[in-house]
Amino acid sequence: MATEAHGAEESSLVFHPMDQFIVKPLFGDGPIGVFTITNVTLWMALAVLCVVGLMVLGTARRAVVPSRSQSIAELAYGFIYKMVEDITGKEGVVYFPYIMTLFLFIVFANFLGLIPLSFTTTSHFAVTIVLALAVFLTVTILGFIKNGASFLGLFWVASAPLPLRPVLAVIELISYFVRPVSHSIRLAGNVMAGHAVIKVFAGFAAIAAISPLSVVAITAMYGLEVLVSFIQAYVFTILTCVYLKDALHPHH
Repeated sequence: MATEAHGAEESSLVFHPMDQFIVKPLFGDGPIGVFTITNVTLWMALAVLCVVGLMVLGTARRAVVPSRSQSIAELAYGFIYKMVEDITGKEGVVYFPYIMTLFLFIVFANFLGLIPLSFTTTSHFAVTIVLALAVFLTVTILGFIKNGASFLGLFWVASAPLPLRPVLAVIELISYFVRPVSHSIRLAGNVMAGHAVIKVFAGFAAIAAISPLSVVAITAMYGLEVLVSFIQAYVFTILTCVYLKDALHPHH
């Protein structure tokens, strides 16, 4: 009996931190196809609705004395606009709407993922690589449109000694094509790691002896994850601005 009780206790403590990242069909339990509506679809759609709610519905009145939603929208607008202008210059302001939309989508996707029993879409590499590839392709095409063949000057470090320039050109070329990988992994990895740690602490909360410590740890991690959710959206956006600057001004 003691052995059975011990076994039952052990089985009750088994938890899988990565189960929260499993993609599942929203309706039924069948296989996931191209057009299957999944939990990823739902929470991405909710993130889009949050963006629309804040920037369209929240600012619809355009009041002189702004409401809370209008104040948040205006703060976000001014924050991203200044970032784009400072990094890319006046030429980059034309692309502000795209960068603003990108920032808000990632922020809301991250914050929605902190709701208990929700799904964090930005924890999936499949989602973040699409966002990163969109930035990479946009910046690359724009670079050639704006500069023509001189865009390749981005890879030629004219200030370096002549014998080193071919070597540096290869390094610059490799680092350029690695950009979408690092851009996407940074976001997905940080978000996934934080949520996995929270799940681990939540699993330990079932043990009476360390339950209070687990609750404190979960609370601290949630506070940290709120900060990380914003910082990772900021980092993704500021890197987009840096890449845009390279496209507009490719010469070292």
